[in-house]
Amino acid sequence: MKQVYSPLKWGRWHSYVSLLALFVVLGAVLRAALWLKTGGQAPWTPVLAARVFGVGLVYDLVAGASLLMPLMLFLAVVPSKWLARRGFRIAMGLGMVVWVVLMLFIGISEWIFWDEFGSRFNFIAVDYLLYTHEVIGNIRESYPVGVILSALALVATALVWRGRRALLPRPDHGVSRWARWGLPVAVVGAVSMAHAVVDGHWKEQSSNRYVNALSGDGVYEFFSALRHNELDYEHFYQSLPSPEAMARLRKQLPTPHARLASNDPMDLTRIVDDGQPEKHLNVVMISVESLSADYLAHFGNQRGLTPRLDALAEQGLLFTRLYATGTRTVRGLEALSLSLPPTPGQSIVKRPGNADLFSLGSVFASKGYDTRYVYGGYGYFDNMNAFFSANHYQVVDRMAIPAERIHHENIWGVADEDLFTQALQEADASYARGKPSFMHVMTTSNHRPYTYPEGRIDIPSHKSREGGVKYTDWAIGNFLDRAAQKPWFKDTVFVIVADHCASSAGKTDLPVERYHIPALIYAPGHITPAKVDRLASQIDIAPTLLGLLHFKYESRFLGYDLFDLEPGRERAFISTYQDLGYLTDHALVRLDSRGGVQTTQVADGEDRGRAAPMSSSQVADAISWYQGAAWAYHHEGLSLKGLRSPSYAGLAGRR
Repeated sequence: MKQVYSPLKWGRWHSYVSLLALFVVLGAVLRAALWLKTGGQAPWTPVLAARVFGVGLVYDLVAGASLLMPLMLFLAVVPSKWLARRGFRIAMGLGMVVWVVLMLFIGISEWIFWDEFGSRFNFIAVDYLLYTHEVIGNIRESYPVGVILSALALVATALVWRGRRALLPRPDHGVSRWARWGLPVAVVGAVSMAHAVVDGHWKEQSSNRYVNALSGDGVYEFFSALRHNELDYEHFYQSLPSPEAMARLRKQLPTPHARLASNDPMDLTRIVDDGQPEKHLNVVMISVESLSADYLAHFGNQRGLTPRLDALAEQGLLFTRLYATGTRTVRGLEALSLSLPPTPGQSIVKRPGNADLFSLGSVFASKGYDTRYVYGGYGYFDNMNAFFSANHYQVVDRMAIPAERIHHENIWGVADEDLFTQALQEADASYARGKPSFMHVMTTSNHRPYTYPEGRIDIPSHKSREGGVKYTDWAIGNFLDRAAQKPWFKDTVFVIVADHCASSAGKTDLPVERYHIPALIYAPGHITPAKVDRLASQIDIAPTLLGLLHFKYESRFLGYDLFDLEPGRERAFISTYQDLGYLTDHALVRLDSRGGVQTTQVADGEDRGRAAPMSSSQVADAISWYQGAAWAYHHEGLSLKGLRSPSYAGLAGRR
């Protein structure tokens, strides 16, 4: 009598079902561990636990079933006689050991990722996968990888050996080939339906972002981020008719000395002219890796991590209420070079079609400056070389630094002191040619594994982020001491600003306090020391700097010169890859990729997590900034094309 189709009876599917069960169990264990790790940041109640683990189970099943689909299809085509062969069973056992090692490794990676970003895998993890040399090198320099993998291999081997009866497939003679395909077809159908119904937003039912993150699954989140690399603003976000959005943005852009250049309703160009003589001073802009404001004594830090920056804060302009636009270096580079709010998805630094944009480099180049982007690592990482070289910067990266001048390097690049030595040489070269110089210098030492030359500070290398912060502070101070001996120093403006905070994790989706960064402008003899306590965005740095130099130029920046901005018009922009925030003194408007809008109260630079009265005007302003920036980027409104100045025309297309 022919056997009836019964997956529970047939041992062929034991491998699939058991590995899926193991994936789900590991997901639940990791979810519980991460919940404990949050401490009091995510409340623990029976009802909330049921929701988190229930929703998490769905995500785990969808992710695990999808990952294991190749195994199911493989088992469906394997002849029954193979299933009993010793060689096949040994090979299957080894494959399962590899699978279990991979699952355990993903769990550990998620734990580390959560520690760094307060999130499950997201766009950042996708980015890191693309740069395996740097990321694997960073992991090797930060953790005992050999020990970890050996331990995981032992655990996996033990688990597979103990569970071999359930894990290894068994012969199922007498079952027709067509009957054998019943379960795979059913699973494929169920998984496809699940992907159609469940998406990355399905879990977001709480105002506490940790609770929402815990409800997810890292593997699912990773592939979801991979699919949604760039988001079309008008498709995913609440929007206005394009002419209305641009008209509203055009009303907000002008300041007393920056007037609209035309009556074209879609043109954001302004003419900037304060009527004073230009100052063609040298400029060195240092964007510091992961320098949160709360590392500085001025913002309450008592550990003495930044003595040189604390001293400079009293000798220059200190911006006390400045906010980063995002959580990655490429967002900071985008804001500082393009003066542009963060458009959803990837930073423009990493997108195609990002050449000949209106950039800080193009303004300086139009004034006859040598313009450089100076980086201590290999600039192919995060597409930095391609972006800056296409936007009128000469790129100087690790390739330009001779080995004999390097005191220390790790996977991210040379120590900051060696980077600054190269910057000094570049400035010397411009001075020798009689040309003013603009340099954007990007540090790397305040980045895991936090290694640097010994003996520079009182915190040993490779110990903590605090060591990375203090060493970078030392290196900046040492750079300024050496620069002070140069003939060009007296005619140089130094801008020091963070690229983003050390952590963006918080209870809310956009924790305002986790975007607060320091910035200061130091130029003895040219700029009077002061505290600038106005709310400001990272995108305001470039126009404010150019305003201090009294440059006359056509502008397509969307930032403000803070010294030319009437009181009461201040705002800042903060974002993740999908959530967009518009910050004013008392409220934060959050736009999400489901077309939602939420307004919460802000006080003392912190999102209180309480709903604020929804102002239709404020929401429309928020939409107009983000929608207008996205529209302009895709319609050449942020490029050099169409500008009237002959100096810009000479730059367009020139690399």
